[in-house]
Amino acid sequence: MLASALAGRPVGVSPAPPGAPSWTDGQTIYLDPAGARAEHTASVAVHASLIAADSLDPAVVGSLVRHPRLAKRYLAVEAHRALVANGLMLPPRLSTLADPVVAGLSDSTAASLLVARGRQQLPGAPSGFGVLRPKKILAAAAATAKQADHEQVGHVPRQQSTPPELEELDDEAVDDSDDPDLFSSPVGGGGAIGKLLKKLLSAARKTGGNGGGPPGADAPTHRTDSSRRGTYAVASLATLNSDEVTDIARDGRKYPEWDAEHGSYKPDWCTVREVEAQIKPSATQEIEGAVGVRRPLARLGMGLHRRHRQPQGDDIDVDAAVEARVEVRAGSVPDEAVYLDSLRRQRDLSVLLLLDISGSTAEPGTVGRTVHEQQRVAVAHLMVALHDLGDRVALYGYYSSGRSAVSMVPVKRFDDHLDAQVLRRLNSLEPGAYSRLGAAIRHGSTVLEQRGGTSRRLLVVISDGLAYDHGYEKAYGAADARRALGEARLRGVGCVCLTVGASTDVNALRRVFGSTAHATIAQPDHLARVIGPMFRSAVRSAEVRRRVA
Repeated sequence: MLASALAGRPVGVSPAPPGAPSWTDGQTIYLDPAGARAEHTASVAVHASLIAADSLDPAVVGSLVRHPRLAKRYLAVEAHRALVANGLMLPPRLSTLADPVVAGLSDSTAASLLVARGRQQLPGAPSGFGVLRPKKILAAAAATAKQADHEQVGHVPRQQSTPPELEELDDEAVDDSDDPDLFSSPVGGGGAIGKLLKKLLSAARKTGGNGGGPPGADAPTHRTDSSRRGTYAVASLATLNSDEVTDIARDGRKYPEWDAEHGSYKPDWCTVREVEAQIKPSATQEIEGAVGVRRPLARLGMGLHRRHRQPQGDDIDVDAAVEARVEVRAGSVPDEAVYLDSLRRQRDLSVLLLLDISGSTAEPGTVGRTVHEQQRVAVAHLMVALHDLGDRVALYGYYSSGRSAVSMVPVKRFDDHLDAQVLRRLNSLEPGAYSRLGAAIRHGSTVLEQRGGTSRRLLVVISDGLAYDHGYEKAYGAADARRALGEARLRGVGCVCLTVGASTDVNALRRVFGSTAHATIAQPDHLARVIGPMFRSAVRSAEVRRRVA
C-alpha cells in the first residue's frame, strides 16, 4: 500500500535474495527479507519516489548500462531529488531521508545525469537507497512496450475467465502502524491482507496501437477552423455560485504552467474561459451502449452508509434493542436485528469527464469514423451510465488557441439535469483549434474539487493524447500535461485517461499521461472491457493519498 501510494500507481513489493540491496525495475520493489522494518520502509520510500519522479526513464537509464560508477553517482543525486519532489506524499518521519543540498544540484533526470557525469565530488548514497540495475529496468520497460505493440488496438488480453468484480476497500484495510510489515500486508505479500491489496491494485494500464492514423505527440497535426469554431463557441451566460469572485466566462481564470526546461512554474500563465456550444436543431445522440458500461461501474464509489436494525454489526441499535425487550416482556418473539452496521450501499462519487475537441480529433479513426465521433459516443455512454448509477457527473469539452484563450465547453455541469438538451449539446460539438491539455486538466480538477460535493472524486480525460498549441509543443506540452495530472492526484483526485478510436503511438501517450492509468481502445463498444479495473484503481489510489495527506 505504501509503495503504490508514493509511486502514484500500482507497485508490487517482493523479497530479494537474503543480503541483497534493495532495487526496483519500475514495476516491483525488491527488498532484503532479513532487513529491519524501518529499513524496508525507507527503501520503499526511495524507490517509489524514483518511480513517481520518472527517474527510471529508459532514455536516461540506458546511459547507465555497463557504467556501474555512473549509476551509483546518478542514484546519489537523483534519489534525493525524487524524494524532495515527492515530499508532499512522504510521512513526516521519512522526510529526513532527503538531503536538500544534494537535491538542489538537479531539477530533472537529465540534470542529475549531467551532474553524475561531471567531476564534482558527491556523497555516496546511503545503504537504504539500494542500487540501480539498468538492465533490469530496461528489460521491464521493453517487455511492457512489446506487449503493447503486439496487441491490436482495443484488444483485451486473454483471460481464463471473466474477471471478478473487485472487492470494496474497507477503511480498516489501511495499516497505520509506524513500521508496516512489507511482506505480510502490502502489495506482493503473502498474507491475507497482502493478497487482497494485490488484487485491488493490480489493474494494469492497457495500451495498444496499430502504427497508423494521426501522428504522435512529436509531430501533431491540428486543423484550425476559426469560422466553424466561432459558430459553436459564444460567450457563456452560465451563472456561478455566489461565493465565486471571478466570472469565468468573461474574465477567465488564471492557471500556472509547468516549464520543464527551466524546472519551474510560470505563474498565472494560462487563461481559461467557459463557453457554450450552439445547439444544432437536429442534434441527437445514441446512448444504447451505456447499458453495457453500467455493470463494471456498479460498485465504483460506494461510500459507507450507517444501517439500522441489522442482524449483525459493530454497535447496538438502541431503539431496536428497546423494542425487542418490550416484545420479550409482552410474551412475543422479538426481532433479533438489533445492531448497527456500516455497509457500502451509498453512492459517494463525483466524476468530471474532460473531452478533447481540438482539431486533431477530426482525423480519421478506426471503424470508418473520426476520432471525435467515437470519443463523443464513448463519453455519452460513460455520462449516462454514471448518472443512472447515482453518481454526480459533469462533462466539459476543451480546446485552445494560445495560452490566453483556453476554452472549456460545459456540456453538463454537476447540478444540471441529464436530459435531451444535454445530449444535443454534446452532439453539437465540432473539433477545431488546438489542445493546451495542462490548463484544461487544472481547470477540470478545480471544478471537480469545488463543485463535486463528494469525498471521492474522479477526473476522466478522453483525448487522442496530442498536447499541442502555440508555444506548447513536443516535450514542453507533454511535461505540462503530466505535471497537471500529478498535481490533481496529489490533491486526492483519481485520474484516468482514455484514447478512443485513435492510433497515437503508445510511447507518445506515455509521455503525455505519464504514470496516470490510461488505455487505448479501438471503438466505443470496447469501453466496458477496460473501465472497471482502471476506474477502481484510480479511486483507490486517490483514497490512499487522501489518508496519507
